[in-house]
Amino acid sequence: MIDMQKIEAITKQVLEKITPGKEDRAKVDAITRELEQKVALACKQEGIPAVVRVEGSVAKDTWLRENPDIDIFMRLPTSIPRKSLGEIGLKIAKKAAGTYEQVERFAEHPYLEIFVEGYRVDLVPCYDAKPGEWQSATDRTPYHTDYIKKNLSKGLNNEVRLLKKFMQDVGVYGAEIKVGGFSGYLCELLIIKYCSFAETVRAFAKCDQRVIIDIENYYKNRENELSLLFPEPLVMVDPVDKGRNVASALQPQKLYNFVGAARAFLKKPDAIFFDPPKPQGLPVTTLKSHLKNRGSSIVFLVIEQVSAVPDVLWGQLYKTKRSLHKLIELNDYKILRDEAWSNEKTLSIFIFELEQQVLPNIKKHLGPPLEREEECENFLAKYADNKQVISGPYIEDGRWIVIVPRKTSDVIALLKEKLADGGKTAGVAELIAKSIRKNLKLLVNSEISEVYVENGDFAECLTDFLSGTPFWLKI
Repeated sequence: MIDMQKIEAITKQVLEKITPGKEDRAKVDAITRELEQKVALACKQEGIPAVVRVEGSVAKDTWLRENPDIDIFMRLPTSIPRKSLGEIGLKIAKKAAGTYEQVERFAEHPYLEIFVEGYRVDLVPCYDAKPGEWQSATDRTPYHTDYIKKNLSKGLNNEVRLLKKFMQDVGVYGAEIKVGGFSGYLCELLIIKYCSFAETVRAFAKCDQRVIIDIENYYKNRENELSLLFPEPLVMVDPVDKGRNVASALQPQKLYNFVGAARAFLKKPDAIFFDPPKPQGLPVTTLKSHLKNRGSSIVFLVIEQVSAVPDVLWGQLYKTKRSLHKLIELNDYKILRDEAWSNEKTLSIFIFELEQQVLPNIKKHLGPPLEREEECENFLAKYADNKQVISGPYIEDGRWIVIVPRKTSDVIALLKEKLADGGKTAGVAELIAKSIRKNLKLLVNSEISEVYVENGDFAECLTDFLSGTPFWLKI
């Protein structure tokens, strides 16, 4: 039975911490007004007519006290060529940002992230497009803002805050490529659908199949079309664009983690879900002992600086991880888990935990089944008199088999061979391949100790990886 009284007590306590107060609102309001004016002035100086407006959670009053997510959008004329939108937008944003700390980011096109008085602010270009005439993904954002302001009932702003905070602390909030989690807009739509944080959590805790939500009933009596249009496990039809799934960028694993955390919270409500313990890296001596006794082989691919904005970097890291995973498994090594980590500046590390680093020197190679006569002839022609064959060809379970030597029996030797040119032929992303060619370290188990000691954030990541247990399962 769900203890709703306890949940209400916890959420009341949490809201007191995360809801912006008068001073917070005044400070954020002053920053947004100043930046709006600076962006508008920069547009004017560049001779570009633009509508400049605050968007996102600040405009919708769904922001968290410690993380306002301030978005200043410049809606530029549709006459600007698509390939020039990001370049022109960045030029305007940099002029408006002046001496503030800046980071170039990239979604569908570049935008600028700046830091003002401890707050992160995104300066984003988009087209001043009419509904349905989108030229870039960000063109919808002003319409998203208007929709939420119109449809989020009074008093539900705090329910959005609770959902965001919960998701943030269980690690599933944030639509950026690094996280691949729930966006703020998706959270707001979920609250419009379920009317409260508790009911949203309850709905996902019961999740045992694909979730489809169509708030505006665009596909009423046509639900079968949705499975053809949107293959993702969570579908939220965008109220301002019925051809778009708001949850399309949500990584399935983040959805599943949310389902697990929701079930754990309802089973045993606790304020720790909104205030998790700060991760701590294991002492290096404990790490070495743990790796020695763990029984697996953990392989680390350590590379140095990759010149890319964070969103491009993470896209390349994840693409490379998938390619390396495939390469390793195709060569018969059993991967237990994998991970990518980066400080986004000087160091990136791929982690692959294998059942074993070294395989037997020989392997069974499966040939074609007997019903494929022509393929069988080709197989026999290749292997019947082949001196490399250790045993066979012979028939087993209706197909030809040979026992042959492995080309490489050590995963480190395999990776050295396949990454000698940077790994582009193995599917490694271009910028990662460039860094691999410059400087790649292949380390196994406790050989990572020096890197571990020198990088506290990586130490926390590896400690968490080795544990494998989310904090909310330990309550």
